[in-house]
Amino acid sequence: MITPDDIERAAERIGARIRRTPVLEHGGVLLKLELLQHAGSFKPRGAFNRVLVEREIPTAGLIAASGGNHGAALAFVGMSLGLPVEIFLPVTSPAVKRANIERFGARVTAVDGYYDDAQAAAAIRQAESGALMVHPFDHPATVAGQGTMARELEQQVGAIDTLLVANGGGGFIAGQAAWYQSRIKVVSVEPESSQCLRAALTRGEPVDVPVGGVAADSLGARRLGEVPWSIVREHVAEAVTVTDDAIRAAQRELWTDLRLVVEPGGATAWAALREGAYRPRPGERVVVVVCGSNCDPATVV
Repeated sequence: MITPDDIERAAERIGARIRRTPVLEHGGVLLKLELLQHAGSFKPRGAFNRVLVEREIPTAGLIAASGGNHGAALAFVGMSLGLPVEIFLPVTSPAVKRANIERFGARVTAVDGYYDDAQAAAAIRQAESGALMVHPFDHPATVAGQGTMARELEQQVGAIDTLLVANGGGGFIAGQAAWYQSRIKVVSVEPESSQCLRAALTRGEPVDVPVGGVAADSLGARRLGEVPWSIVREHVAEAVTVTDDAIRAAQRELWTDLRLVVEPGGATAWAALREGAYRPRPGERVVVVVCGSNCDPATVV
């Protein structure tokens, strides 16, 4: 179990390497704008912490599979620390995500299928090269790094009642839940077409689920990670799902009202409020995490 003390140490470790992202009021709720983080998503928090806990990095550098955001974050980490990086990316991910990874100097290998297919290919390559595998969500240091967002949020806005977080493989929401330790309600929001966390809570353990939909490149994990599950089962209060249409509508609203270009996964938590999948009580102080911006603006504007 990752504790708030682990997250405090992660915050000290990553320090000024990550941005302190702003909070904005919109529609009666607060938005935590993690889409403004380096590389366009929250992912550098976990990626930096995971790499910096290692005393020695192999000569071959870093390797990972990613739908795009983790790959860009790890490429940014590699560029910052002077380490080579190799990313395995599914062909179903948008071209803009590959370009984002490559602009930080990482080598990209495209793999048929979705994230889990890329992870299998990356594991084979890691065994050959000896590079450090940096898993996008299923490692304690990654989860602790992601939890620095909740620590930062509490410093910025004080007490809240509810935090809505989009879920992929579980690392991001687990980090927030590990910080708050059930002091608030942490709510998972997933697309109807990719809902590994909701399935795990329903079945009492992580299980394989189908993957698809408009947000599959960032939220399309086939199975909730074991490390996230150890926290989710204790501290995530509720899991809701939203339609692809609701996600697209949320993207359009965030552009129209706030001029934010938000990728589908980044808009998923906001969609839960728009669609009514989550309905706050009167007076409930809610924060929604807008967690990613890596998409072609033409798909939003």
